[in-house]
Amino acid sequence: MTDEIRFEHISMEFPGVLANDDISLSIRKGEVFALVGENGAGKSTLMNILYGINEPTAGSLYVRGEKVTSFSPKAAIDRGIGMVHQHFMLVPSFTVAQNIVLGREPKNAAVLFDNRKAVKLTKELVKEYGLEVDPTAEIRDISVGLQQRVEILKTLYRGADILILDEPTAVLTPQETDELFEVIRRIVREKNMTVIIITHKLYEVMAISDRVGVMRQGKLIGVENTKDVDEKILASMMVGRPVLFDHLEKTGEPGDVAIEVKDLYVADNRGLPAVRGVSLAVKKGEVLGIAAIEGNGQSELLEAITGLRKINRGSVTVCGHDAAGKTPGEIRAMGLSHVPEDRLSTGVDKVASVADNLLIGRQKEKRFNLFGFHQRRSTVERYAEELYQKFDIRGAGIHTEVGSMSGGNMQKVVVAREFNFDTPVLVISQPTRGVDIGAMEFFHTRIIEKRNEGAAILLSSADLDEVFRLSDRIITLYEGRITGEFQADEITKEQIGLYMTGTGEGAKA
Repeated sequence: MTDEIRFEHISMEFPGVLANDDISLSIRKGEVFALVGENGAGKSTLMNILYGINEPTAGSLYVRGEKVTSFSPKAAIDRGIGMVHQHFMLVPSFTVAQNIVLGREPKNAAVLFDNRKAVKLTKELVKEYGLEVDPTAEIRDISVGLQQRVEILKTLYRGADILILDEPTAVLTPQETDELFEVIRRIVREKNMTVIIITHKLYEVMAISDRVGVMRQGKLIGVENTKDVDEKILASMMVGRPVLFDHLEKTGEPGDVAIEVKDLYVADNRGLPAVRGVSLAVKKGEVLGIAAIEGNGQSELLEAITGLRKINRGSVTVCGHDAAGKTPGEIRAMGLSHVPEDRLSTGVDKVASVADNLLIGRQKEKRFNLFGFHQRRSTVERYAEELYQKFDIRGAGIHTEVGSMSGGNMQKVVVAREFNFDTPVLVISQPTRGVDIGAMEFFHTRIIEKRNEGAAILLSSADLDEVFRLSDRIITLYEGRITGEFQADEITKEQIGLYMTGTGEGAKA
């Protein structure tokens, strides 16, 4: 293989942060190269340089032997480089086809947009690359997994033969991940493309990559042939210490019921049934895990419990209080904290600082206010700094805009705020989506600490390993109905997968 990309002594400095520190790295044509490291290690920054979003402070970049002198996404696209970002850049009201051709639209008589041609081009791409999606569907009506396919197809439509995927499986189910990897293998094999994957999931690195580069605190720690390493070696390189990931010790016995849901019916954003007659109970001192393929009602269920979605029928009780029809603020006052599924839309205020995001929900407390209206900024800053250190949030400090941080550090802000309320009930959705292995270990430990202290925890995660590791009991959802309930240590992932698709023994159709 020849070198397709070469970084020579690349450094990238932002105010107060050296994101990339003297990095030299070659990536070969026709390989799958994985780039791993903790949040804030500099992975995305390095790839943003390749894609032209950032111009390096020092060093040189070569693509196919030619030195890059102009840095912009347009110039990168013209060089055949495409990037699918962790947070998608699609127009919700446009169709799949309209999003794919956006900026390079086919024209009718060289003047008007030719929608029929756009659909035809999209169908050809779908057939060529095996990324099945309906060209006429509107983006707002399709799953997150399908939206990612649209992003990839959009990049391929622009002629990319170097493809950068930033956390590509963070929003995918295990089945969708397998399908994506099959597509990657096929395009690398048949099209001789170069694919670079930025990821935290080490088992996926082992499954898909030819080589892997490990970054830590802005430096490239090493590059290894994937076949010569294992997950433990990579994890230790990432965090600079052995990562144990041992069995989490669970203590105590479940207590009284803290969350009770009876015969709940909830609609999705289109008004169609999403939750159909669900009943469940979560006791103090236990974790109830929800295992479901994305789009089977788990999101709507948790949003209904936390007041983010209207309940059509049924009841929700939190700590003995009727929560049906109450606002999120009123339900929080009952003793419930919520780590939401989508940190960008409901977890953080992107334009506010880390300190102000950590204060949300406490801003009216007396200790943070003088005479009830003038905020004590020094007290706020001390409080924020304490959480910043305790939860190992990394960035340029508590005055940083949250929207400028990595996805994993945004998640740390949400978890730090919600866990610090010390409420008797926690509703947690996708706690480690897009976070590194060190942060994952940290979050899991905190969740079990809360459980052992007596909190009732309702957990939803697309990561089955996470559901099994943290849960005492597991329920499976399929098409908005509960299809099974199990003790976590009495069923296998293979067995539970059948209930997740509605085919398990006794599962409701």
